[in-house]
Amino acid sequence: MSLPTGFATPAQAVAPQPLHVVARDSFAAWRDAQPPAVQAWLAVHRFDGAAGTALAWADAQGQLAGAVIGIGDALDPHAYAHAPTALPGADWQLAGSPGAGARCALQLGWGLGCYRFDRYKASTRAPARLVADDFDAETFDLLAACASVRDLVNTPTEHMGPDELEAAARALAQAHGAAVEVVAGDDLLAQNYPAIHAVGRASHRAPRIIELAWGDAAHPHVAICGKGVCFDTGGLDIKAATGMRNMKKDMGGAAHALALAGLVMARKLPLRITLLVAAVENAIGPNAFRPGEVIATRKGVSVEIDNTDAEGRIVLCDALARAGELKPDLLLDFATLTGAARVALGPDLPALYANDEALAADWLTAGQQVRDPLWRMPLWRPYLRYLTSSVADLANGSATTMAGSVTAALFLERFVAEGQAWGHVDVYAWNDSDRPGKPAGGEAQGLRAAYALLKSRTT
Repeated sequence: MSLPTGFATPAQAVAPQPLHVVARDSFAAWRDAQPPAVQAWLAVHRFDGAAGTALAWADAQGQLAGAVIGIGDALDPHAYAHAPTALPGADWQLAGSPGAGARCALQLGWGLGCYRFDRYKASTRAPARLVADDFDAETFDLLAACASVRDLVNTPTEHMGPDELEAAARALAQAHGAAVEVVAGDDLLAQNYPAIHAVGRASHRAPRIIELAWGDAAHPHVAICGKGVCFDTGGLDIKAATGMRNMKKDMGGAAHALALAGLVMARKLPLRITLLVAAVENAIGPNAFRPGEVIATRKGVSVEIDNTDAEGRIVLCDALARAGELKPDLLLDFATLTGAARVALGPDLPALYANDEALAADWLTAGQQVRDPLWRMPLWRPYLRYLTSSVADLANGSATTMAGSVTAALFLERFVAEGQAWGHVDVYAWNDSDRPGKPAGGEAQGLRAAYALLKSRTT
């Protein structure tokens, strides 16, 4: 197994030093068991095992001799994520034997703390390395999936347009023996993806729907859809500069969908999956779609464009309709859909919508278990009145600012097949500032919970 950055086997390690992990409530007992010199050092630095802290010490010759990190929840990967940069850049081997859950959390958190997006700017400092002979393969697959979301979202649109999203899907398919079909440009009209075409037609880069298929037909079928708006100007309802600044991240839903599909394939879960990514750039040009237009959709529902900046739901509606034609056992979608979800829940907590009580409960439970939380929001159908159109079956927005995330989810639900179990995650996919294990930029949110959900349904 090839090791990610920040990890080493005992054979690769250089003079590994002992690393102690303590929680605040157990700190006193641990401290009292240490040599007097270490106890004195801890006292001088007033180290008390508080979460997110770290302290190293030297021996009598001034050579590095050990370190301790303070954590909170031992099963939360982010409890350990400060360690790779807070500790001296040496090799560290865990002192003691944590349980399997804590061991995996440590390894995942360490890897998340090591992450740097260095495509355009080299890292200035190598992280400390964790040394072990019992690295967990599934944990490293989860780490790779989280890193792939970050990399895709962090890459500027110049290098991450619809072509590049397609290339990412094709690389994933090649790695795991999956099949890929792509419908692009004006062929979208010929093959009945008119909504995707309408949103992406103004860009010099052709819009497309990317469909990846993998797995045994005898296994339960899961369809995964992702919003792949590679850049969102807002269209003719143009965004202000502050709102447009980070819109390279508007394909964050597609990044999550690709990563989840990759996890299922890497771990060979007994599932059949169909991945559907609607990849477009919402650009401004002579043929940009306009407010007041009525556009067709794959499902046959006509949509009046109230606002061209509510484009994500438009491209997703064709993808969801295509998924429904396949009659999967479960349909999931990820989208950086609304600012309203962030107003309601903040940047760290994705909004979960589901039309199936068991699905919602299982997903929330999975999130709690793997410390990747979501918060369920209501599909409050009376709010469909906000999407009423006098000239079409549905509008994509309204004049009110009320319940923006709810109405977006209700719009999507209109394109889900009747009786289809469906879950939708309105995700930010971004960290606004640097925190341990959560560097500023692209972020995977709800991904590990979704994988845990699917895994739980195969056992």
